[in-house]
Amino acid sequence: MLFQDRSTKVFVAALISIGIGTVVLKTLGSSPLEAGAFSLSEYYHLKPVEEIVSSNVARISRHWNSIEISYTDAAQIVTNEQSSASSPVNHALLNYHFIVCGGLIGEDGQIQSTEEWQRQLSTTPVGTWYGSDQTIHIGVIVDDRMTHATDFQIKRTEMLVKVLSRRLGIQPASIRYPDNWWQWRAWSRSS
Repeated sequence: MLFQDRSTKVFVAALISIGIGTVVLKTLGSSPLEAGAFSLSEYYHLKPVEEIVSSNVARISRHWNSIEISYTDAAQIVTNEQSSASSPVNHALLNYHFIVCGGLIGEDGQIQSTEEWQRQLSTTPVGTWYGSDQTIHIGVIVDDRMTHATDFQIKRTEMLVKVLSRRLGIQPASIRYPDNWWQWRAWSRSS
């Protein structure tokens, strides 16, 4: 008899919890909970990576053999008139095939292909880039207050790299991330 009483109490408590959860979710309606480090609902509003890689490209004609990801300063990309999150990036100022926005420019995690990718042109290696004319360059936009990628940028960049490497046969050893990429990736997963 004692077992049945306890089972009944647990069952009633579960039903009450489900009821309260339903009321809370119905009250919130379509507005998501305040996002912390990652919000799945916002993530799914972004354009699929496969579509970005394929869009505006007649065919991938170049033999790409490596991928290099680097940070790029938001101040170098936009002018004062373009500094809102909804503003498009001025691709003429870029030396990348893809850029991953961080909320300062474009939506956080938004990936934009540049004219270099659409026309299958190589970029000019500068600074600390190690690639060649067969390297796909991906720029992750940060600013002086943010010295690492956001959680959205990390997830979307990794998805872009996965799609590109699978589609083009690029080996993991030919993919280069910024030096502190894995440090921030581990931090974002632990918080």
